[in-house]
Amino acid sequence: MPELLIELLSEEIPARMQARAADDLKRLVTEALEKAGLAFESAEAYSTPRRLALVVEGIPERQPDLKEERKGPRVGAPDQAIQGFLKSVGLPSLDACETREIKGNAFWFAVTERKGQAAAAVLPAVVGDAINGLGWPKSMRWGTAGFRWVRPLQNIVGLFAGEPLPGGVSLREDAGAKDGGEVDGLPYSAATRGHRFLAEGMIPVGGFADYREKLAQAFVLLDAGERRARIRSDAEALATRAGFSLRDDPALVDEVAGLVEWPVVLMGDIDPEFMAVPPEVLVTAMRTHQKYFALEDANGDLAPHFIVVANIESSDKGKAIVAGNERVLRARLSDAKFFWDQDRKIPLAQRAPDLEQIVFHARLGTLDQKVDRIEALAAALAPLVGADRDRSRSAARLA
Repeated sequence: MPELLIELLSEEIPARMQARAADDLKRLVTEALEKAGLAFESAEAYSTPRRLALVVEGIPERQPDLKEERKGPRVGAPDQAIQGFLKSVGLPSLDACETREIKGNAFWFAVTERKGQAAAAVLPAVVGDAINGLGWPKSMRWGTAGFRWVRPLQNIVGLFAGEPLPGGVSLREDAGAKDGGEVDGLPYSAATRGHRFLAEGMIPVGGFADYREKLAQAFVLLDAGERRARIRSDAEALATRAGFSLRDDPALVDEVAGLVEWPVVLMGDIDPEFMAVPPEVLVTAMRTHQKYFALEDANGDLAPHFIVVANIESSDKGKAIVAGNERVLRARLSDAKFFWDQDRKIPLAQRAPDLEQIVFHARLGTLDQKVDRIEALAAALAPLVGADRDRSRSAARLA
């Protein structure tokens, strides 16, 4: 049976929103298909920084014919009840109804048959409603359109049985699906685009297998799991060749996989002057702000190198990319080193008296009084867990 292929191409979708949006698209479409009586065999959703994609396999070409039966009033019921029943079922007279006996009483029954529509006629509204039904933590309007989405939509692939769906999605304020004719927004297309910088022009597609293969040729890995696996394996291989190991960070792998469509793993150097800064400070600066992976030497100490994942293949094998990232990291670590050095100029013990000037709660006193209570609790609990009483009291004060 035919397959339905949907792709929503847009400006970059924040990494943290991609997986949920793909799942929501799958849920909205499959629920609508079930409601429309279009059974299917399987559905799979995908996401990249610039696209959400969904393939639904095994959709029938037509909806099934439906036979609906509706019980009415008793035979011989008042005319007002009879007319109300006929109006509710859309029949002109009782001649179109039949009688059935239930527990010794005869009742009127309306039996109607509804021919199923072609799936291609039903699917445009299903897809359009799903697009409009996607919920985002943050959304935006752009241009003069009133349509809201996470980022500006650029193209919508809508293929059923290898043919583009009729109509498209309106971008007016009363946005919705169109079932055919002229579209004042984005029509359903049979072509997509590849990587923003590495591939040019529109790419015609005829189905999901063709779509996925052509995207790979156009430097786009559609499957986020495949991107994660490539990032991890390439980073580990690059680190091993340099005599180091990759510090395990699954959450960062997930995030970076949502930032690139074609991951290219590169290694850069950390200036030796920063290696005296505690590794926690360096790793936090690299990971949080730059999305770099840290490396470790054979002793488990932080290595003076980092892994960066680019979204482009360059003619110089990434030399300019690495140099640019080293320059940015140098500035970032300079800030981190400055604040670290500044914080160390005044020992924590000298800062503690300042807590006397800060009110913790109107009825509970200052932060200094709060710390007094924490010290007492720490001293009382320390023997119960085998900790040193004085060191526990000191830790409570400095914390």
